[in-house]
This record gives sequence, structure tokens and C-alpha cells, in this order.
Amino acid sequence: MTHDLYIGGAWVPGRETRPNINPSDTRDSVGDYAQASAAQAREAIAAAEAAFPAWSLSTPQQRFDVLDAVGTELLARKAELGDLLAREEGKTLPEAIGEVARAGAIFKFFAGEALRPGGEVMPSVRPGIGVEITREPLGIIGLITPWNFPIAIPAWKIAPALAHGNCVVFKPADLVPGSAWALAEILSRSGLPAGVFNLVMGRGAEVGQVLLEDPRIAGISFTGSVATGQRVAQAGVSRGAKVQLEMGGKNPFVVLDDADLNVAVAAAVNSGFFSTGQRCTASSRVIVTEGIHDRFVAAMAERMDTLKVDDARKPGTDIGPVVDDKQLAQDREYINIARQEGARLVAGGEAQPTSSDGAPGFYLRPALFADTTADMRINREEVFGPVVSVIRAKDYEEALALANDTPFGLASGIATTSLKHATHFKRHAQAGMVMVNLPTAGVDYHVPFGGRKSSSYGPREQGRYAAEFYTTVKTAYTQA
Repeated sequence: MTHDLYIGGAWVPGRETRPNINPSDTRDSVGDYAQASAAQAREAIAAAEAAFPAWSLSTPQQRFDVLDAVGTELLARKAELGDLLAREEGKTLPEAIGEVARAGAIFKFFAGEALRPGGEVMPSVRPGIGVEITREPLGIIGLITPWNFPIAIPAWKIAPALAHGNCVVFKPADLVPGSAWALAEILSRSGLPAGVFNLVMGRGAEVGQVLLEDPRIAGISFTGSVATGQRVAQAGVSRGAKVQLEMGGKNPFVVLDDADLNVAVAAAVNSGFFSTGQRCTASSRVIVTEGIHDRFVAAMAERMDTLKVDDARKPGTDIGPVVDDKQLAQDREYINIARQEGARLVAGGEAQPTSSDGAPGFYLRPALFADTTADMRINREEVFGPVVSVIRAKDYEEALALANDTPFGLASGIATTSLKHATHFKRHAQAGMVMVNLPTAGVDYHVPFGGRKSSSYGPREQGRYAAEFYTTVKTAYTQA
């Protein structure tokens, strides 16, 4: 089946199509997906421009009805769409179903936000003058999303954009377009006027570049690599567009001597290996103090022996495949680099050419390294795979310093039973999100998401804080 672009309220063929390959079984094609040309990307922007005047003045009830309907359908179809997501991206079926459910909850939340626009009325410092502070839609928003959360991340960008009265041109990752297309198909039946939402699949160098350069795009929200994010920022800022970036992470998870070992191991395994480690919030650096270090490493290795690496949609699978051959090659390269730099491979790290049923896929057993140092590349650079390294620390103070010794600052976690250390860590961890006795990966949809340093740029995503990006503030004065 060929899946077309959605421009100006109509499904239109692209310049060419691209197959969507199942990483659990590379013989299986999910379908063929249209690739937009640069001209079609500009047509989508024009359609959004024509729709914006009316949609920006739409009622809160109209926006609520659309977003609530989308959320309701996502939740009703979470098993079906979760199966599609697992098939195209490779995360396990329970994880994929959970991601679809999260997308549905996001649309429901922002349906409510459409009814809560807020604002302020206050007296001026001058007599007889009133002041009103309101928020208005930013304009046409270009959304560029990654492959690792192919429905949740689009949801947490599209839903607030529409809730606040903006029009959208959406470019999903070309590696996994299936979930994005399914979401677009639901939106196409939601009651949105033509042109308010547009889907343009295709290469970032062509389609994405149009979104960066076109002066009609008032804001760009991007999630992806640091290098690409820097180019997005330069292009947007140079022409005065608003920019929101979520990029990489090298997230630490600290384990102190007083930690509950079972809690620490469960959180570290979840943070480092679930979703095949392909999460920007994954903890790939585990910093462990001396008193518990050896017991923790042994317990991690023991737990890893129980993890089943197999087809993402097969019952009982703990770890699905890596998303594609390029990511698999990168993961294996970092495993080799770690060995060359003197790290000790404690467990895993072997490529697995097939599933348990013999299907060819991009499988890799999770890898755990010990005896690593903070200056090793494995501890400095984002691998974006199921590869975790352990760094030994003398005490809490050294562990905190090591945790903050990174150019990234998305998430940071700690396992401890000490209220003193937990409280201190929450304040002094240089990260946008901090978890205590919990995995670093896994955040709520109704609170802000984002980081510091090279991990994020611009206003936070999700929750009420999303309004900071998707709206512009107006101050109005009235003489009575």
C-alpha cells in the first residue's frame, strides 16, 4: 500500500516512495510512503498560511472537540497502532502500546488546555488605565520529529500547536513514517479545516530545509541530533523565527552505598536498555560508589542474563532490535572503542543476526562495561543504543561531580535511601529533569520536558509550559 502526503486537506502522491522496513524482520515491508519534493513542502506552507487567519480565531470549543476526538481514537486503537509502531521502529509491543496511549493522553490534555487559555487583567501604574495580558497563536509551525518515538513526540508537538490556534507543517523522520502517517490520517478526519494540519514526509536535507528557510514559518520545533539541532537554530534565529530544540543526552544514574540494590538495578536496566537504549533520556553512564560497586555490577550482569532479545512483537521479548543497520553499526563501533580504551566488557555486546524464529534483523545483546573512566569516549559521546558503562566513585561528592561532568543536561538520576543526598542531588544535578529511585527514562505528559546545556534550547515542551513556545504574548492598554 502506498501512503500519500497530506497537504491542504487532501491526500496527494509524492515525488517518489520509500519502503518502511521492519527491523525485527528485514524481509517485511510495512508499506511504501510518499516522499515530498521541496515544491510540495512549499505548497503545504501555503495551505497553512491560507488556513491560519480563520483557525487562529477559532473558538476554544472547536479546538477542544478536534483534539479530544483525536485522543479518544488513539486510546481506542492503542493495540492496533502499537503493533504498527513496534513493527516499524522495533521497541517491544508493550512499550509501543504504552507510547500510543501516551499520545492519546497528550491530545486529551491539550484539548483541555484549549479551554484554559488564561490571561491577566491588572491596573496600570497610571490612574484610569487598565492592562490586559493575553496569548495569541504564533503562526505557522514547522515540526521535525525523530524516529525513536514516532507517535508520542509528534503528539506532544502537534497537540499544543493546534490547541493554541497555530497551523502545522509536520515532517516526521523518514526512517519510520508509519505511525506519523496513521496519526495524520486520524487528524484528517477530526474536523480540522483544510490546511490547518499538513504532513510532508521526505528527506531532511530537502523537505526539512524548506521549513528552516521559508519566512512564512514562524516557529520550528525540532527533536534530533545535536549537530542537526545547531543547524536548525542557526537557520531559524538568522531570520527571526522562534526555535525549540531537544537534542542529545549522556545521562548519569548515580548509585550510592545506601541504595536499595534491587531498586538501583531495576532502574539502571530500565534506563539503559529498554527501548533498546534508543531514548534521549536513557542513562548510559552509571556512577557507583565504592561500597556497593562490585555488588551492583554483579547484580546488573545477573539481571541482563534474563533479558530476552527477540522480535519486538513477540510475547516475552524484553529488548527488540536496533532501528536499522546504520544504528547497529554505530553501537558496535562504540563497543569496540570502549574495549580499545581499556573498558572491561562485563556482559553482552554480541550482535544477534536473527530472531528466535530465524528472521533476519538488527539485534544486539545489551552491553555492560565496567572499569571505565570519565574521559573515555563511551562516557562522553551519545551512543543511542543498549550500551551502559559503569564509573566507580569514591563518595557522593565525587559521584555528583562525575554526573555533572558532561556537555549534556537532559536527565539525571540517583538511587539512595538518604533524604539528605536525594535533596542535595535534586538541587545540584545540572539537568532539566531529576529522578530519585526511578529510571531516568519515562516522564509524565502533563509536566515540562527539557534539559540544559547542549541537550535543549528554547522553551520547554509539554504541559502548560508548551504555551511559552506556541504562543506570543500581547499587552494591551485601555484608557477608561
